Amino acid sequence: MEISVIPIGNSKGIRLSKTLLEKYNIIDTVELVLEKGYIIIRPKKAPRKGWEKAFKNMHANGDDKQLMVDIFDDENFEEWS
Repeated sequence: MEISVIPIGNSKGIRLSKTLLEKYNIIDTVELVLEKGYIIIRPKKAPRKGWEKAFKNMHANGDDKQLMVDIFDDENFEEWS
């Protein structure tokens, strides 16, 4: 695919078509990778995207139970005061 480099103020840039933006889920920011003579533009990933919804679903299904106790029999709380 060939696209033009266009002036943007004192800089230059490229325009990506709406089709490309939608296909690769590019919304606000991209990650620019310089690798072996190539410039790679890829969508910025949100590593925790969707976690809130997943946690709500876990809670609704009762899957958010504590797996181990967080207080031990020999724990001394006075040490932390």
